[in-house]
Amino acid sequence: MKILLTGCSGQVGYELERSLQGLGEVVAVDRARMDLSDLDQVRDVIRDVQPRLIVNPAAYTAVDKAESEPELAHRINAQAPGVMAEEAVRLGAALVHYSTDYVFPGDDPGARVETDATGPLNVYGASKLAGEQAIVASGVPHLIFRTSWVYGMRGKNFLLTMLRLAKERDELRIVADQHGAPTWSRTIADTTATILAQARAHGFSPDWWREQGGIYHLSSQGQTTWFEFTQAIVEQAGIDCRLLPITSAEYPTPARRPQYSVLSSQRLLERFGHVPHWREALRLCMQ
Repeated sequence: MKILLTGCSGQVGYELERSLQGLGEVVAVDRARMDLSDLDQVRDVIRDVQPRLIVNPAAYTAVDKAESEPELAHRINAQAPGVMAEEAVRLGAALVHYSTDYVFPGDDPGARVETDATGPLNVYGASKLAGEQAIVASGVPHLIFRTSWVYGMRGKNFLLTMLRLAKERDELRIVADQHGAPTWSRTIADTTATILAQARAHGFSPDWWREQGGIYHLSSQGQTTWFEFTQAIVEQAGIDCRLLPITSAEYPTPARRPQYSVLSSQRLLERFGHVPHWREALRLCMQ
């Protein structure tokens, strides 16, 4: 079985290329071979590979820059997944896609469940929500995993930025009024592989996709703030750096962020098993 994996040089795609081994023949492509801003190229690659399953972690993730590039963000995050879904339907294939906590407005301190009303505050969130909607509308057998505050030991992410800055500076001012759950890229990849192994055990049958497919929240257990996350990072790394909590108003950004973007992964836990607490995942990552 051929599995087409996009964005293999990204932090989630890199982990998926490892985690998906054994489930089939993984054809991993990066932006050089499959640029999601080129919709014709997206179609051509899928038709050339002829996969039974498409796994798409590739995305436009520059949240602030998206405010000045809404068309590009929409093409990559909404139109390209729609094309993947259309081509998967044509091939009789299935699609795994990744979305974000930023599809929600984040005005409620409770953990969001999959059926809660969406309402993105920024261009990035709106483009990711449009991608979800395009996939669902296509009728393709699918899994859409919404995740949050993704980090890892490669690429560009909050963890690596804080490690660098904490070594360079004596003091850091960190936003302390935005709440979420930091999620290790390897947690996302390994959980995806575990679920797809169950699908493979059922022969990727239409019945399995009908019963188990859909949208799931896939983020670490627990919740924290950017400030508390940074505290945990510098503590794990043994770096002596003074941290000062500040408000979102004191650190304005082009894109508005939700104040509360905690996702409830209860549906995924009940169906597929364990997702670690964010502190445990951070400890494992930094080892």
